[in-house]
Amino acid sequence: DDMNKYELAVVVSAKIEDDERAQVIEKVKALVERFGGKISDVDESGKKRLAYEIQKMKEGFYYFVHFESDSVCPNEVENHIRIMEPVIRYLCVRQDA
Repeated sequence: DDMNKYELAVVVSAKIEDDERAQVIEKVKALVERFGGKISDVDESGKKRLAYEIQKMKEGFYYFVHFESDSVCPNEVENHIRIMEPVIRYLCVRQDA
């Protein structure tokens, strides 16, 4: 299977502590690696206002995880992120070279 480049955007609840948030991102990175992804970098964009309220929250912390993997990895990662409570939004997009 060919390797593709992906960007995984993760929005984490602003209601949890900094160290908890760091743990969430570590878990996300571990998931990507568990399913064969190679992470190139993680972009921390900080606290931003949400486009619309999610679970009564008006803001969240934005992270962008860039990685390379086969096409199976993103689906596996999304299936696991979906059940992570502090993650209020996520989106994985393929980045065409």
